Amino acid sequence: MADTQRVPEYVGFWKRVLAFFVDVLVIVVVLFPLMMALYGGGYLDRLGSEFAAMLTSTGDPNADVARIQNVLSRSDSAIAALLDIRVQIGLIVVTILFWRFRGATPGKMLVKARIVKVGTLDKPSTAQLTGRFFAYLVSFFPACLGFLWIAFDKRKQGWHDKLAGTVVVRKED
Repeated sequence: MADTQRVPEYVGFWKRVLAFFVDVLVIVVVLFPLMMALYGGGYLDRLGSEFAAMLTSTGDPNADVARIQNVLSRSDSAIAALLDIRVQIGLIVVTILFWRFRGATPGKMLVKARIVKVGTLDKPSTAQLTGRFFAYLVSFFPACLGFLWIAFDKRKQGWHDKLAGTVVVRKED
């Protein structure tokens, strides 16, 4: 019997962008009720007014920066609450758990993609997946170049994938 090596179908940039937006939608649907429970029923109203205040320009950059700092430094800031360590840890843990036990987030599942180890196509370890999550910072900070890299890489790896030793492949049915 001949040994047939699996040739993976790498998931490209646009499918991964779609998966990202689906994940953001899922996060919003889950996160807003949680935020209202943690920060009170008026949370959404405060969030809307804070975003409006931050996005309104006076034409004076110094005044705009001061207004943004004022909004974010208030103890009841709805935007700053999104940075609450409990919320951030929850998002990190849930993302890594989805990757570990489902091989993908809901968005990646929708586009029939999964995260695997480079070469073996096996499930990555929890340590690899944790590293992959934090390597998002490397992909994000230089103007999202690490994510754009997916469009040009032969294995469709972002910098975070390269650092973690993972690839995103089409899930076999």
